[in-house]
Amino acid sequence: MKARYSICTVLVVLVLALTACIPTGEKAATQDEEIATSVAATVAAAETQKSLNTVVAELTRIAQFTATPVPPTETPLPTFTNTVTLTPTATFTNTPVPTATPVPPTATATTPPLPCDKIEFVSDVTVPDGTTFLPNKSFTKTWRLKNGGSCTWSTSYSLVFIGGNSFGATTISNLATNVNPGEMIDISIPMVAPSTAGSYTGYWQMRNASGGLFGWGTNSSSAFWVTIQVVITTATINPDNPLNFAVNFCSAQWSSSKGNLPCPGSGTDFTNGSVVYSTSPILEGGYQEDEPSIIVIPSDGSGGMITGKYPAIAIKTGDRFVAMVGCVDKRPKCDVMFQVNYSADGGAITNLGSWTETFDGSYTHINENLDFLAGKSVVFYLVVQNNGSSLDDRVFWTDPAISRK
Repeated sequence: MKARYSICTVLVVLVLALTACIPTGEKAATQDEEIATSVAATVAAAETQKSLNTVVAELTRIAQFTATPVPPTETPLPTFTNTVTLTPTATFTNTPVPTATPVPPTATATTPPLPCDKIEFVSDVTVPDGTTFLPNKSFTKTWRLKNGGSCTWSTSYSLVFIGGNSFGATTISNLATNVNPGEMIDISIPMVAPSTAGSYTGYWQMRNASGGLFGWGTNSSSAFWVTIQVVITTATINPDNPLNFAVNFCSAQWSSSKGNLPCPGSGTDFTNGSVVYSTSPILEGGYQEDEPSIIVIPSDGSGGMITGKYPAIAIKTGDRFVAMVGCVDKRPKCDVMFQVNYSADGGAITNLGSWTETFDGSYTHINENLDFLAGKSVVFYLVVQNNGSSLDDRVFWTDPAISRK
């Protein structure tokens, strides 16, 4: 609006100026001069008017041009304010950049090297923890160990007792052969159970050629051990059936060529021998018995056997020793000799009878007259010989007893 008022003011001034220049007539001029002057003035006025019109037109054009906004030829620039709006992709938070987290080293880079001497315990080959023994019973403990270190165990390495109960064993025993890293070895030590009842444990480690002790575990310092239970059985006779050897099987003292045996035993020890009781043994051929039976295994090796020594019985006229004997089922290599021995009034041990049994589908029925022992106190021995090996010798005494009328 200010520009428009300024232009109008200029126009008014110009008009007034031009009007002042127009002559109003001269009193001393002649009529011709007046006419000539009038004509000249008219022409001049016309020219002046023409010039004025031109100026006015130009000024008007300029005023009109200036007052009318020039349309934009380009996209107007955006108007900025103090508020900045960012698109979602430009939004920043305080979340840590994941790449700034240190990358942990790989397991391979931190795996420590193998120590020179280390044991990896594999298994108890014999005498698992908690095995039961009678007092003073001899046994052999065997551990299976693996060389878990980087050094070879030479014959200068040894097994060393370090604490607990040694069970009468040699406390230092050198290895019989070299054991390379990654190889296994069975180490056996003869031992004897203590004479009193209780739980006993002996601890052992290995010793290298320089005298340093080592074992298993994270720091190669843990000992391995042998743990046994010593039990004392009391020979008692079942008052309801005092003459049945099966019912009273643990009143007998059981032993083998390897020493005294616990009663009951494991029923699976083909090395040292074993005795268990059963009322439902499956006999060779698949027949299941329902009479009280003793299942025995003689010890292995040459001269292997098992014996049950019973308390003395006073024999009367008409008494007979009766039993059925044979191999249990699925023992095709079973080959044994059954024997009944006795000692009358503390005399020499004498054989009452012997019977060989193999896995042939048949059993032996024993029925021996005891009249010749009437009036005597007789100790009976139930014996099974292994005939060379106890590999498959698991046999039965079914309903062994003194038959009395």
